[in-house]
Parts: sequence; C-alpha cells; structure tokens
Amino acid sequence: MFFSRPAVAVDPQKIEALLSRCVAEVVPSKESLRALLQSGKRLRIKLGIDPTSPDIHLGRTVPLLKLKDFQDLGHTVVFIAGDFTALVGDASDKESERPMLSEATIRQNMATYREQVGKILDLSKTEFRRNSEWLAKLSFKEIAEQANLFSVADFIARENVRRRLDAGKRVSLREVLYPIMQGYDSVAIKADVELGGTDQRFNILAGRPLQEHYGQKPQHALLFTLITSPDGRKMSSSWGNTVNIADSANDMFGKIMAVPDDFIESYFMHVTRVPEAAVKRLMDGHPKDAKMALAEEIVRMYHGADAGKAARNAFAHTFSEQRAPEEVPELAFKDTLMETLVTGGVVASNSEYRRLWEAGAIRYADSGEILRDSEAVTGRVLRIGKHRFVKIKNRP
Repeated sequence: MFFSRPAVAVDPQKIEALLSRCVAEVVPSKESLRALLQSGKRLRIKLGIDPTSPDIHLGRTVPLLKLKDFQDLGHTVVFIAGDFTALVGDASDKESERPMLSEATIRQNMATYREQVGKILDLSKTEFRRNSEWLAKLSFKEIAEQANLFSVADFIARENVRRRLDAGKRVSLREVLYPIMQGYDSVAIKADVELGGTDQRFNILAGRPLQEHYGQKPQHALLFTLITSPDGRKMSSSWGNTVNIADSANDMFGKIMAVPDDFIESYFMHVTRVPEAAVKRLMDGHPKDAKMALAEEIVRMYHGADAGKAARNAFAHTFSEQRAPEEVPELAFKDTLMETLVTGGVVASNSEYRRLWEAGAIRYADSGEILRDSEAVTGRVLRIGKHRFVKIKNRP
C-alpha cells in the first residue's frame, strides 16, 4: 500500500512567525521566501555546524530551533556536521587565525552531536550528513572552477578580515577557501534555504553563485541576530562563555540566572518558543520572576518539566539560604585557581575572574569567608558570585 507524505503546512500565521521571530535579514527578500513557503512546495532547509567543540551551546540553538520550525511545517531539514570544514576553520568573527583541528579531535567533538541535535529536532525526519562525504572527493580542478566565481577582494572586504590585515595579523589562504566549501555544501544537498547567524552572511551567500554555476536555483538565506552570553560577548565555545544544552539542570539554571536583566526578553525570543504574547506579560512583571521563568523553561526543554521545577526550587533554596546545593560540579585544581575556573567553564574569562576576585566575590561556601589564598582550595566548595558553586579537587 502506498502512503503519501503529509502535505506541507501553509498556515499564514505560522509562516509569518517563522519569517519574523529573531530574523535579521532574508536574502534575496522576505517576500520571495514567503511566496515560496506559501506555494506548498516541500523545501530542503540546510543548517551546518562545525564540531569545533563537543558541546552545542544556546547560541547554536537559535538556528536549530528555526530548523525545527521548518520541520514542523513539513519541510525537509538537513543538518550538516562540518567535519571537513572544521579542518579548515571559519574566519567569521575571528580576530586571529583559527588553528586547524585534527581529525581525531573532530571525531571526538562530534561523538554526541546527533544526540544533542535530537533534543531539538525529530531525528526520524532529519537528514543528518557530514560534509566530508562530498568535500573530500573534490579534485583540484573542481576547486579551481569554484574559486573562479569569487575574488580575493570579496574576501578581504569582510570587516574582521580587514581588521586583521590592517593590524598586520596573518590571514591564511586556507581561510579564503572556507566560504567556498560551505557554499558547495548547498550544492551537494540541493538546498532551498540556508540558516545561520548574521556573522555567517558572507559564507551563506557564497552558496548562491555556486548553485547557479551547477545549474541549481540559488538558495534563500535566513539570517538571525545573535544572542549575548552572560559576560556581554557573543556566546562562543572558544571563549568558554557558553550555556551548553548538555549542562546539568542546576548548572544550566544557574548560568541563565547570571544573564543581565536587559537580555531576558532576547533570550526568551531566541532560545525558547514561548509565545511572544506570554513573553510580553512576563516582561511586564519583576525581572527576577521573568528570569526564573526563562531558566525553568530552558531547563525543561533539555531535561524535562520535572527537572525544570526541581532546578528552580534548588536555586531558590540555595539563593535564599546562601548555601551550596547538594550536587556541585567538581574541578581538578590546575596551576592557578583562575586557570581552574576559566578552563572549567565556571568563569567566562580571565578578566571576569579578576573582577570577581577584586570584588571579594569568590568565597568558601560553608563559611562565607572571602577567599584570600588560592592554594588553600582543594577539597573545598567555593561560591563564585551569587549562585555558582564548584568543588575543587586535588590535582590528578
């Protein structure tokens, strides 16, 4: 017996929400993509993420959630783990050359990507691909033909690349190849739409001339505004300022509670699917209540409703009574406490550590005493700021 696939949904309200929520730009236009979505054609929607870290963080869930929105409408979604592009390294938003990763590191980083992506997407309806499938097979002649579609001037006109060149910093030739590789991904999977942050604009638009070169219709680009991490910068694995979807429930809740009040509405809109009207009602109330609701919702998304409620209760208990929770992450002491906390992801950066230290915001959790000697921490639980706790173990 033949079973046809369900028709693609063309609900105008859902399409409008898809095209507006957190969307910064649509190329070539929002009107043309709206018409395509309303045509009822089943589109192929592409998102690629390079496994430069073993963790998928909330910043990367912004396009993943949008990919899920397309999936819910009945379109075909293609998630590409960039195991080959990760070897080369993306120059987007980088102020220095990204080192080439080894194949072993990439394999290790992407070991749980399918599982993590499955927290958002329905994997039974998802094409999960690796771009080594096609990029590793390209000949030098094919690469030369692709490169001929672009100029070096196009690449060096990018703001971050121009800053590096003006500062006398090295820009490697391999970095020039990255947009071509990402663009060819669109050719390989015949993408109709590619998703990504505004920092990916150049790379995503590279797919359009490449698709035309290979006789395909050029894809639409759907670009999103970026979220800011609790430390005020873009959330980035390389900076260690991330909220990871694999974090424990309590750790995830605590990190969200560190988000400045000004970011609460942006987080609701970018990394949850709480209806906009409900978000506005929450924002009309007290910021702490809105932030608690935000943290509980994010924990619910990745750990379940019971875990969300438990994390909220644990945080309220800990915060009100000023004592450590029952479960505290552990870190092995490195050469300094600063290195221990920064590399362990408890503190976002060296500068944040120094600010906390100078403010007397690193204390022994049991006594509340301000920490003065960073060598006397092994075996002790520390309170970092108001709500972060960590136990320092002896060196292995």
